[in-house]
Amino acid sequence: MAENKVLVFASFRPKSGQEKEVETILRGMVAPTRNEPGNECYDLYKRQVSREGEHSYHLFEKYRDGEALQAHRDSEHYKNYRSAIGDHLAEPIGVIVLEAVDAAS
Repeated sequence: MAENKVLVFASFRPKSGQEKEVETILRGMVAPTRNEPGNECYDLYKRQVSREGEHSYHLFEKYRDGEALQAHRDSEHYKNYRSAIGDHLAEPIGVIVLEAVDAAS
């Protein structure tokens, strides 16, 4: 029996004035992750959180199974992004990993 699909929701709150740096780092993850064989979705969104133009960023990811998610986490582009982004964030990355129980796709 095949493993269930895995969804990941990751949220990033940049330090004030670091929005562009965070967005650049996250945009750099899109193409290489979408090219991973087990990735089915990797979409980046932003949300305005203040009148001063501060934003939070959110990744919606879907992987074929847990093995595909682990392959993503083992990739060089993932390791490079994790080492680069931390200094630009106001708080740790918020990550929720969900395993499909009864999902249409």
